[in-house]
Amino acid sequence: MNKKIPRSYCEQINSQSVGQQVRLCGWVHVRRDLGGLVFIELRDHTGRIQLAADPKRNPAVHDVFLSLRSEYVIAAQGIVQKRPADSVNANLKTGELEIYPETVELLNTCQNLPFQLDEAAQVDESFRLKYRYLDLRRPEMQANFRLRHKVIATIREHLNAQNFTEIETPILTKATPEGARDFLVPSRLNAGLWYALPQSPQLFKQTLMISGFDRYYQIARCFRDEDLRADRQPEFTQIDIEMSFIEEEDILSTTESWLAAAFKCGGVDIPIPLPRYTFKEVMDRFGSDKPDMRFDLEIKDLTKLAAKCQFKVFQEVAASGGFVRGITLPGKANDVSRRTLDEWRDFVKLSGAQGLMWVAYGQDVDGKPQIRSAGLDKYLSAEEMCELQTLAGAKTGDLVLVVAGTYSVVCQALGRLRLKVAEELNLIDHSKNKMFWVLDFPMFEYDKEEKKYVAMHHPFTAPRPEDLPLLETEPEKVRARAYDVVFNGVELGSGSIRIHDQETQSRVFNRIGIDQQAAKEKFGFLLDALATGAPPHGGIALGIDRIVMLLAGAKSIRDVIAFPKTQSGTCLLTDAPSKVSPQQLAELKVGSLVKEKQESKEIQKVP
Repeated sequence: MNKKIPRSYCEQINSQSVGQQVRLCGWVHVRRDLGGLVFIELRDHTGRIQLAADPKRNPAVHDVFLSLRSEYVIAAQGIVQKRPADSVNANLKTGELEIYPETVELLNTCQNLPFQLDEAAQVDESFRLKYRYLDLRRPEMQANFRLRHKVIATIREHLNAQNFTEIETPILTKATPEGARDFLVPSRLNAGLWYALPQSPQLFKQTLMISGFDRYYQIARCFRDEDLRADRQPEFTQIDIEMSFIEEEDILSTTESWLAAAFKCGGVDIPIPLPRYTFKEVMDRFGSDKPDMRFDLEIKDLTKLAAKCQFKVFQEVAASGGFVRGITLPGKANDVSRRTLDEWRDFVKLSGAQGLMWVAYGQDVDGKPQIRSAGLDKYLSAEEMCELQTLAGAKTGDLVLVVAGTYSVVCQALGRLRLKVAEELNLIDHSKNKMFWVLDFPMFEYDKEEKKYVAMHHPFTAPRPEDLPLLETEPEKVRARAYDVVFNGVELGSGSIRIHDQETQSRVFNRIGIDQQAAKEKFGFLLDALATGAPPHGGIALGIDRIVMLLAGAKSIRDVIAFPKTQSGTCLLTDAPSKVSPQQLAELKVGSLVKEKQESKEIQKVP
């Protein structure tokens, strides 16, 4: 073989490369034998380029080409030349070029593949996950992970330029009583004691602020033992940020700058500063704290009419402090079937609503509007039906969907219905992108099962100063200094200004049922640290997996995580989780602890 020259990559080859000798390495994407000439499309992670072998020109190379099959690994060296005009491949970036290699080296063969890479879209995902190393060879998957790398590199570049310090926090830490379930790890050196894998670096990053690091960030691995969905994994990656001596504005503006740059990596322009809405505003208008604003369908309040009409259902709801609200579908008075309306009725019941009422304001006939409804016209006068139309902002030809109930039920039912209707009726403008902040979340929410107030975000979030007097008396009215960033109906991340004084932190713990002794046991180090001169501080964490999923147009974060778990939490590639040997359990004393517990129970049963 000729003297090796430095390796080039397929898509580095361009018109400037014509006449130059290059060396390429990669996989055989496809081979075409035309009975004399043999063509190979060589593929590496950048793209593909055509190689050709002529038996008259180089018999040795031609013989090697005849032996090649899909996914064989080769190295080839030769001079770049232009293809004949009639053989240009417009579908390839390198489609005007080709190489007749002077030398070809077969580096490895490939046995029969479990699936063909160009047919992977038709292959069941679980099968592709089992052979993930093949799935990741596909250009689409390669592009996802190059994008992921670029996004993370851009974030690091922006934060480094703003004097942030990247610091790693522990993976083996203490179990936390709040949030999702922890993954637990037994300690061999301390029998009977357990580590937990961190759900987030929350306490450590606050401790770093108390330590005087001022501006911290981390590309953090986090772990949560919870049920999985398309956008959830038991282990995930987030960009974690904390800053000292700041207000909300500092966090929001800093986040906007690097977030806009990161989205630009995926070809999405985000105008900044981002719009800002309060929690109450988005719930009132869209029924969700992460609404998709690429379409309208705003919720309208009809309670004013309900309180004075003769319809008993409306009267009872209004009298009990509930709400009657609706959304208007422009021009859909005659386009939605009764079957679809029944399906939507059943859908809102999943959110706790008793049902769905509707009114179709049809076209005028002989000067009279043609109104159809699900029985409302039996209870409301003609004037009241017109008032409902006015309150709903409906015009002739529009369809109004109405739900009655408590504030939370109405918001949840109409918020979900709004999105379902938009998807089914193709009302979402996918050419648009809407990113914005949601601020002023409630500090607490009432847990009916636990019969107590719990923190809506987490118990280290600071309350608005003007709401502090309400902490013990009217906790439901306390607003948190918390903020979420939302993109096209997806929450990218959340953050808050933290409590930085021991007294307020103790009051919040007490409000959610963590007394002084329990707080000392679970968060003693944080409370002690807060008493040593903690600066005002706050931060935010955004999901890297979710951001890349959205930019890549992927349907699941599994498509942007190299080795993801299934919905049952298993890794099909490695068969994790798996059993371990009795010897390993004995070293960890896990088995003996279980046995001791069982024996203790048996002793207690003995009279």
